Amino acid sequence: MKIAIEAQRIFRPNKHGMDFVVLETVRELQKIDKENEYFIFVSPGTDHCLGETDNVHIIEVKCPTYPLWEQWALPRAINKCKPDLLHCTSNTAPLRIQVPLILTLHDIIFLENRQGSSKSLYQNMGRCYRRLVVPRILPKCRKIITVSHFECNRIRETLHLPENKIMAIYNGFSNHFQPLDNIETVTQKYIPVTDYLFFLGNTDPKKNTPRTLKAYYSYLQQSNEKRPLLIADLKPEFVDEMLKETGLENIRPYLYLPGYIPNTDLPFIYNGAFAFLYTSLRESFGIPLLEAMACGIPVITSDTSSMPEIGGEGAILTDPTDERSIAAQLLLLEQDKEYYQKQSAYGLGRAKCFSWEQTARELLKLYQSTVKSK
Repeated sequence: MKIAIEAQRIFRPNKHGMDFVVLETVRELQKIDKENEYFIFVSPGTDHCLGETDNVHIIEVKCPTYPLWEQWALPRAINKCKPDLLHCTSNTAPLRIQVPLILTLHDIIFLENRQGSSKSLYQNMGRCYRRLVVPRILPKCRKIITVSHFECNRIRETLHLPENKIMAIYNGFSNHFQPLDNIETVTQKYIPVTDYLFFLGNTDPKKNTPRTLKAYYSYLQQSNEKRPLLIADLKPEFVDEMLKETGLENIRPYLYLPGYIPNTDLPFIYNGAFAFLYTSLRESFGIPLLEAMACGIPVITSDTSSMPEIGGEGAILTDPTDERSIAAQLLLLEQDKEYYQKQSAYGLGRAKCFSWEQTARELLKLYQSTVKSK
């Protein structure tokens, strides 16, 4: 069986969620499947994070923009290797393709009315592209994969898909997310103290940054410890403007804003944190939730979308629109050591329910059944 997998962005240095999903899944497929032949299609980049093996070939496809890469360059490259199926992993796929197609549709947030709008031109252009392509490509898919049962039901109901057309395959998390010692040499690159609070956001409104900052302000007003807040993936100018808009400039001395933190450093950052804030308005899965849990750090997350499903029954769930509720959970962790230890232990256990190996094995079963049904 010859399997083509689209992994366009995995060689870029500043990778995010979907990039790691396909990267880690392919790594696991390399370990567990020595029989089938794989062709991994990527765009050239500086981070050569995936190597070839006897049955896994990496094909670099050059093109200046993502839409042209996917709609023009990728089909041309696919036709040369003549695979038995193509798995597109990042929500969209070529509109003209003759190969049996599997699509990973991580979410349909791009179809939903959102609170506020992103200030990122790149994000807004990507949203428009997905709105154009996804409805046209779904009828051509042999199978659609998404990453949680919440999202599976959401997609099926919104796009009126047959029940057997779509399935959920959970994500995992990388093995280097685990309890660590001697972390200060890494954490001090980003913040001079340990036992801080950690928030991982971006400019997308779903990340709920303004309310999270308001919750942090409420926490500072009531806390005796007043732990600083490390915020990754947001530029200082963006945060400073948001603080001005929300009247929270007085919390600026407590904030540390290093920008993008490489994935190799994130386990140290989680381990150095007192707690992790994952207070999104909407997530289809939430890999950072598992990463923090696997490091033994309590996670305060939202009671919406997929987060209760992934966090499980023992997770700390709050209303992400209620700043006081978020602050109250921070204060409870700070004031109740037994509760803190219970949440730390719960997270370590919960994270063991997920792995990239499990993801890869379920995906391999789907590849095999798809080709057999041709």
